[in-house]
Amino acid sequence: MRIHITSVFVDDQAKAERFYTDVLGFVKKHDVDLGEARWLTVVSPEQPEGTELLLEPDGHPAVKPYKEALVADGIPATAFAVDNTGAEFERLRALGVRFTQEPVDMGPVTTAVFEDTCGNLLQIEHMNQ
Repeated sequence: MRIHITSVFVDDQAKAERFYTDVLGFVKKHDVDLGEARWLTVVSPEQPEGTELLLEPDGHPAVKPYKEALVADGIPATAFAVDNTGAEFERLRALGVRFTQEPVDMGPVTTAVFEDTCGNLLQIEHMNQ
């Protein structure tokens, strides 16, 4: 068994597509029109056949309170691995990304947390050697 698709709930798929591709650097894998929404996934350009991230509409009534509670408590919706948290922090900050936690060395891992413009906090991290 392996992870094939995971999702992050977004308030606007077009805005999410721009942020996750143009800013974060993911590439679009699938974009299927479903009427009111799209089946919209992105992948890492380093692993085009790897795990897909579904940019899922947050229209279900349970989603908005869930997202708001996570953000209020500073909990990221998901985490992405990077080669160097500090360098990625600087790259993203230069692109206007708003961080809620600058890079922090937590022993085995260095993390930073930012807003995705779609109602979520996301974490970047790298394993310390």
